[in-house]
Amino acid sequence: MSGGIDSSVAAYLLKGMGYDVEGITMLIWKKDSPYPQPMSANSCYSPDKTRDLERIREISERLGIRHHTVDCSDLFESAVLADFRSEYMSGRTPNPCIWCNQKVKFGAMLDYARSKIPFDFFATGHYARIGRMAGGRYAVMMARDRAKDQSYFLSRLSQTQLSEVLFPLGDMLKSEVRAIDEELGFHPKGEPESQDFYGGDYSDLLGATDREGEIVFPDGSVIGHHQGYWHYTIGQRRGLGIAYKEPLYVIAIDAVCNRVIVGTEESTFSNSMIASEAVFGASDDFIPGRLYDVKIRSMSRPVKAYAERIGDGFRLDFAEAVKGVAPGQSAVVYDCEAVVASGIIKETECSGK
Repeated sequence: MSGGIDSSVAAYLLKGMGYDVEGITMLIWKKDSPYPQPMSANSCYSPDKTRDLERIREISERLGIRHHTVDCSDLFESAVLADFRSEYMSGRTPNPCIWCNQKVKFGAMLDYARSKIPFDFFATGHYARIGRMAGGRYAVMMARDRAKDQSYFLSRLSQTQLSEVLFPLGDMLKSEVRAIDEELGFHPKGEPESQDFYGGDYSDLLGATDREGEIVFPDGSVIGHHQGYWHYTIGQRRGLGIAYKEPLYVIAIDAVCNRVIVGTEESTFSNSMIASEAVFGASDDFIPGRLYDVKIRSMSRPVKAYAERIGDGFRLDFAEAVKGVAPGQSAVVYDCEAVVASGIIKETECSGK
């Protein structure tokens, strides 16, 4: 229970279905955190959760359920923030929410809960569904409300994790959930959407001191300067501070030499990519010759690609060149509505449109 609309309504719905419900909230901010407090308290990684906890306890009391808190701050720092820093400082663009779901929210927090509370299922307010596939495998499925679908963020959950999960909001529209919340009076009408990962500049979390480097074209010619490659991400167009006859985009980052490589729009397209550390859902392999839907970012539109399993990951060959494929992000492969696989983008083949 995060204190937001979705988790509160999820708990209410489960009670109505006859489940014996208990709430659990994880705390991830360390009291002695070396990181600056984010500008917005409306973020997951933030020290000010006093108001949220008060609201959660009030809602739990109204629902007649017990509420527990668990301190996951050490693991969050070692698993999520350490990966975030490592990826960014290696010139890649990570997605911390996916790692948090896999390792903390659906991992360590559940391990703690299981040691204290006997339970059969773990439920959240995510907009996604669970499917049981041929052969008995589980898969994360897209939500009915495509605008709120969170299957991308849940794509790394294991078969064991998926076998114990309930998503009560998966078949609902956000408008329906809000209507229930307003009727119950859990939150003020028009309550803002919850949280980004961190309500500030991501570079605050890296502990890096600015140092001048070069902005270059692929041939090595210098076109400008910057104050640290970690301030840039693949596909970035704005904020380069360079006047040129065509719009320029970040197409690669050289962390060793502190260089940011830029190019025109044509150079931002990829024909193929390789992902590693794959987690498989609906099946344990791909069907040769099948054209799958792929999301290369959480908010990107699905693109078509052929998939082949290689090593601990997979290769994707896009049906049409795709713009802005960024190493460090997750590539999530879908068969219709079901997540087939999720992997971390490691390499791309960029050869224009």
